[in-house]
Amino acid sequence: MKLDADVRWSLKVSRETDLSLRTFLGARGMKKGDLSKFVEEAVRWRIFDQTVQEIKARNADTDPEGLQELIDATVREVRAERRSGTEG
Repeated sequence: MKLDADVRWSLKVSRETDLSLRTFLGARGMKKGDLSKFVEEAVRWRIFDQTVQEIKARNADTDPEGLQELIDATVREVRAERRSGTEG
């Protein structure tokens, strides 16, 4: 399957959501095709937000100083690898 091919979705939303979104888009001069762009962007942001929240929850009990030390060590290691040309 080609990853850059568009896929058609059939969505069902409340009349209130439909009117709110169309009013929002219309007030910004957006046209019918912009609805798909808006939904795609909203889905991407929601997935990103959910992922961030899951990572935060998973790391809630992590010692901040220990985590920072691990981050610093990893950054130093990656930079050293890039300088020496031994990536991956």
